[in-house]
Amino acid sequence: MSTVEQNYQRIRERLNAACANASREPDSVRLLAVSKTKPASMVRTCYELGQRAFGENYLQDGLDKIEALSELTDIEWHFIGPLQSNKTRPVAEHFHWLETLDREKIARRLNEQRPDDLPPLNVLIQVNISNEEQKSGIATDSVTSFAQTLLSLPRLKVRGLMCIPEATSDEERLRDQFLKMHRLWQELKELCPDADTLSMGMSSDLELAIACGSTEVRIGTDIFGARDIPGAQ
Repeated sequence: MSTVEQNYQRIRERLNAACANASREPDSVRLLAVSKTKPASMVRTCYELGQRAFGENYLQDGLDKIEALSELTDIEWHFIGPLQSNKTRPVAEHFHWLETLDREKIARRLNEQRPDDLPPLNVLIQVNISNEEQKSGIATDSVTSFAQTLLSLPRLKVRGLMCIPEATSDEERLRDQFLKMHRLWQELKELCPDADTLSMGMSSDLELAIACGSTEVRIGTDIFGARDIPGAQ
């Protein structure tokens, strides 16, 4: 059994246990395998174990893997890194999801550049739930107005919210942020009927995130091992 297979099985067991402890069905939480900087061969191994959704932070790295694994027609590629306005076209043309949308300019470019022969690009609104100046994401009080703007863009589909919470060992502070995200998501669903995703939780806090209502957890190192930093994005 390969290291990736052992790691993947351990994460699936943790996810299933977290769902059981929260009285939730295991299939109510999607595992996003964050494959940034890892080779296509590792993604293929994970795919063969049944994983279908993969997250990429670095554009060229992700595009190389999309091309290398193009015969895997049911694989789902999520771009989860910061996106510059001059790099929107490759995301619009090659990815299924963008999880870090927080600017109208980016949204309008993606809408214009999404090919007509593809379904609308699934997007998550990134929320700066901890209100940290150095972090990306929109303010909590701007979620509704931003979502209304996105609803006017037919080549985008608003699928929910994403956050990267404060890095803290204070579980109650973290819980408060996760619960606030859950309330924002419930409000968003009244406006956007397709908003079925609340992406929050990583390897260090997936149990708490699931207990607070997360529908997607993002796991990288605990599946693929320590990441390598690519030379270019």
